[in-house]
Amino acid sequence: MSDTKNTKAQIRLPIILALAISAGIWIGATFAEPKSNQNDLRAALYKLQEIMTYINRDYVDSVNTNELVEFGITKMLENLDPHSSYIPARDASLAQSQLDGEFDGIGVEFGIIRDTIYVVAPLTGGPSEALGIQSGDQIITVDGKTVAGIGVTNRDVFDLLRGPKGSKVTIDIKRKNQEDLIPYEITRDKIPQYSINATYMVNDEIGYIKVTRFAATTYDEFRTSIEELKAKGMKKLIVDLQGNPGGYMGAAINMADELLGQRALIVSQEGKVDQYSQKAFAFKPGLFEEGPVIVLINEGSASASEILAGAIQDNDRGLIVGRRSFGKGLVQLPIDLSDGGELRLTIARYYTPSGRSIQKPYGANHEDYELDYVKRFEHGEFFSADSISFNDSLKYETAKGRTVYGGGGIMPDYFVPLDTTLNSRYVNRLFNSDSNREFVLEYANNNKDKFEDMSVEEYKDKFQVTDAMLQDLVAVGEKNDVKFDQADFNKSKDYLKILVKAHLGRQLYDDSAFYMVVNDINEVYMQALKLFDQAEKIAMADDLSDSEE
Repeated sequence: MSDTKNTKAQIRLPIILALAISAGIWIGATFAEPKSNQNDLRAALYKLQEIMTYINRDYVDSVNTNELVEFGITKMLENLDPHSSYIPARDASLAQSQLDGEFDGIGVEFGIIRDTIYVVAPLTGGPSEALGIQSGDQIITVDGKTVAGIGVTNRDVFDLLRGPKGSKVTIDIKRKNQEDLIPYEITRDKIPQYSINATYMVNDEIGYIKVTRFAATTYDEFRTSIEELKAKGMKKLIVDLQGNPGGYMGAAINMADELLGQRALIVSQEGKVDQYSQKAFAFKPGLFEEGPVIVLINEGSASASEILAGAIQDNDRGLIVGRRSFGKGLVQLPIDLSDGGELRLTIARYYTPSGRSIQKPYGANHEDYELDYVKRFEHGEFFSADSISFNDSLKYETAKGRTVYGGGGIMPDYFVPLDTTLNSRYVNRLFNSDSNREFVLEYANNNKDKFEDMSVEEYKDKFQVTDAMLQDLVAVGEKNDVKFDQADFNKSKDYLKILVKAHLGRQLYDDSAFYMVVNDINEVYMQALKLFDQAEKIAMADDLSDSEE
């Protein structure tokens, strides 16, 4: 998605303008519309009102007119593009909280295991941590109502536990080795959500930053991460955007500004209305404009991720490594509706600095568009760059003369095929059943003393998942109706050990511990570590027009 943070105005500025504001540019949200268009709109609205009036008054059965209108809105938007969307009022606040960088709640990471809400971890600085709620606690009742064994969903948990700051909720907790339920009255508070999940030094020179989405706080988090890594001696940087679906365009622009020299073009956008046609340039001294940069992308990297990757690639600032990105080059304007719902309307296309649109083709059948990921897999694109063909009419050049293509995502400078050799259906079933999460919670709670004086670096280098631990995981899986498969287990044993160690590391330490471990089986990351000479060559060269692609 490409939008901007909510304001009091009914129509909010498109995300591209978030940077323009910081550069001293402000553009209003109203514009003059041709009179002929206004007349056509009035006639169309009158027709719709007529039909709704007749249905409400004369239709043979009773109807919920609000549901009917919402259905009509959804079907109407399907005739536009795949990214214009309507969010009903009941879902709007939850959707917005994913981008705001914070939400009001009790401050726990939760999971649902065998129809029971488990506390995976109390969030640092939140009210639940302050009250002593622990990992592994089971939430049995909320405000006197039983929530265990009733088919509770993730959405139900959000509705039950989130609420305005200062409001109270009572819960009863079942804790291991205690017979009686433990009651808590929790005063909800602002809970931060972090969009940079990992920041660590790979070695004495290479810093790593994992960005999982582009939210309101992402740019500030990025600056903090860069400063932390530079203080530790970082000379080279990996920015990991694999699986990042995007978010606020302004965050991506500001992050690019920290890596690019002044006056470098970052992105442009063009809309039917002049006020939505803008260009964003790097305008301030960046925190990391000199050292080599590698950006990791894959088929799940979209929208704002592609803006950042495209800016780095087209300005020859660094190397893009991985697989072709999703291909979303449309900008949405969030519009607050009077009933609390939200319309996210596509108002422009964006273009990378070389002038290419990376929006993949779409037609009237949005289902085909959504299944593009499956088609790429079946076509073999995830395994061979040779399976990807580009139209010469969509050929562009970077600032230093390298050839790049538009028309469907960012093609990396260095392609890394997907490695599926270690995975298996059995491992997938263990994780889909939450058996791994249940095992990790239990193991962490039973072995706290073992890790009290162990640093995260020592954990990564020295701790080993044993065969006995895997057998305990297998037993948990069988309890959750995951039938043991010896052949799959043998095939994936080493892979499974790394996954268990990574998830246990997250439970014991933080997300950085997870990525420090799991990146050892991330083929894109491992290949990137070998490519900093190429990244530096691109950044330092005056002309790359004759280099091999």
